[in-house]
Amino acid sequence: MSLVAALVPLTIAIPLVVGAFLAAAGRHLPRVVVDGVALFAALAVTGAGATILYTLAAGRQALWSGGWQPHDGTSVGILLMADPVSAGLVVLAGVLTLAALVFSWRYFEAVESYFHALMLLFLAGLCGFALSGDLFNMFVFFELMGVAAYALTGFMAEQPHTVQGALNFGVVNSLGGYVVLLGIALIYAETGELGLAQVGERLRDAGAITGYAVVASFVLLSCGWLVKAAVAPFHFWSADAHAVAPTPVCVLFSGIMSQLGVYAIARTYWSVYAGILDAAAVSRTLLVFGAATALIGALMSYSQNNVKRLLAFSTIAHIGLYLMAVGLLRVSAFAGVGLFMLGDAAVKAALFLGTGVLLNRFETVAEDQLHGRGRGLWATRLVFILGGLIYAGLPPFATSAGKAVIEAAAGAAGLHSLIWCYVLTTAITGGAVLRTAGRIFFGWGRSAAGIAEEQEEDAETERGPLRRIPWTMIAPSIILLALALLLGIATMLGLDFAHAAAIFMDPKGYAAAALFGAPAVAESAVAVQVWTAQGFVTSVVTIVLALMLAAAGIWRRRLPRVPGWVLHPLLLALNALRGAHSGHLGDYVAWLMAGIAGFAALLILA
Repeated sequence: MSLVAALVPLTIAIPLVVGAFLAAAGRHLPRVVVDGVALFAALAVTGAGATILYTLAAGRQALWSGGWQPHDGTSVGILLMADPVSAGLVVLAGVLTLAALVFSWRYFEAVESYFHALMLLFLAGLCGFALSGDLFNMFVFFELMGVAAYALTGFMAEQPHTVQGALNFGVVNSLGGYVVLLGIALIYAETGELGLAQVGERLRDAGAITGYAVVASFVLLSCGWLVKAAVAPFHFWSADAHAVAPTPVCVLFSGIMSQLGVYAIARTYWSVYAGILDAAAVSRTLLVFGAATALIGALMSYSQNNVKRLLAFSTIAHIGLYLMAVGLLRVSAFAGVGLFMLGDAAVKAALFLGTGVLLNRFETVAEDQLHGRGRGLWATRLVFILGGLIYAGLPPFATSAGKAVIEAAAGAAGLHSLIWCYVLTTAITGGAVLRTAGRIFFGWGRSAAGIAEEQEEDAETERGPLRRIPWTMIAPSIILLALALLLGIATMLGLDFAHAAAIFMDPKGYAAAALFGAPAVAESAVAVQVWTAQGFVTSVVTIVLALMLAAAGIWRRRLPRVPGWVLHPLLLALNALRGAHSGHLGDYVAWLMAGIAGFAALLILA
């Protein structure tokens, strides 16, 4: 057995076994032992994922569980497929779990071992979902992720609004799971297969069925994955869940869980439906949903007073940017989104951990109530300032590099409007974070009375304020930002994401590896130039816009009076957008059904 074949199942088995052990015996162990065991499991997963990634830097490997190898392209076994993209997601999940667990050492005054067990079960679901090569097993890991996430969201269950946020999260994502299951049932009825490779081969065979059942299966699968990704209009649960979940849990929600929804769309399309469905229709649908998500998330982010909600909506906005990049259906764009996503995940996680420091010290995350109170928190101030600038595309961080590659791909496709969508989205979200930094850490702008109701609804209180912020609550944020910087610098030294993207977007190669054990062939990837003059120019423009928006938010009372005929329609539109985020579960379910109908209409209509 090869090293990769041995390590792939361990990335799922280790957190499952250790999580079960902590759930059963953790209450009898000292806190330091529970923390150490959980950290060791997360570190083992990270190390295994890094080894797989290094070994498979130029290829992929299929692992059939239980030795059920395919015969003549047919198998009933369970497939795990490791390639650079899935292995990279495993590493990302492990790193973020490590950061969250280290932060939790002193963040919680007292915490039962089931918190650690749930975090490890969540990690197992993330890894299994990324590595699965079977639609039904993707659904199983989708549900494992969900069950752990629902419990972690409602961790502070004694607070009514926590229960409401967890309930909204659980119901909407469970409906998303049922939608996925319906899609699986349709495609199984048409092909008699569940494996991604087998289904794709059946559909690509002569006389393949390309009727409405196949289209409907793609619609249902995609919309189910989009619920987990929090793509508009499936996104309403996300801010509610982020607002009430413990801060370390938000790190995984914003850094990896939603990203896996976009990954699932790409994996499903390129492994099963590529060459079957009209590529132009698929591209159009993903671009429209991505652009709507990016702009809605950005506007909602800028309008928030609650810092956790601000970051949650910024996550939604950036998920829209990921989806647009996938919708370009180009190797260069997919390479760019991989780079952008890794750097962005690290920055989001750092910002959420910084928010946790504010919550611990001041027992609120309301921006108005924190005005000028963060002056002494130099490390957290640095995290927010850098985070806002990185959101806006500060070179040479990985987010700037990935954004530049995607914008170049959009320009090559003749979709120059997408470039402006990227500029506006990143400028608005970056400006929102910089505005928060200016008001909280420098006391700029006028102080206003806090919104007590918003604090009562959204802020969790895991412990009383610490007299001094420990290094375990500061170091993870600094390290995550450093990783985003190192990843960006590595692209200057020749780190290439294009080859990994070409391997991922090769359905025939995927099927050959899965069904016949063929090694990945070195694809002739499109040459991707990361650092270009155009990329630097758009980064400068975006940063300037972000600074202007931050200044406008801080000193808005000093701005010239805007004519009513301009201001009133904007306020009406923003109020309507805010009103749609009502917190009512019935509204969210209605929007989910409307989203499915809209996705189907865009895909089918010419």
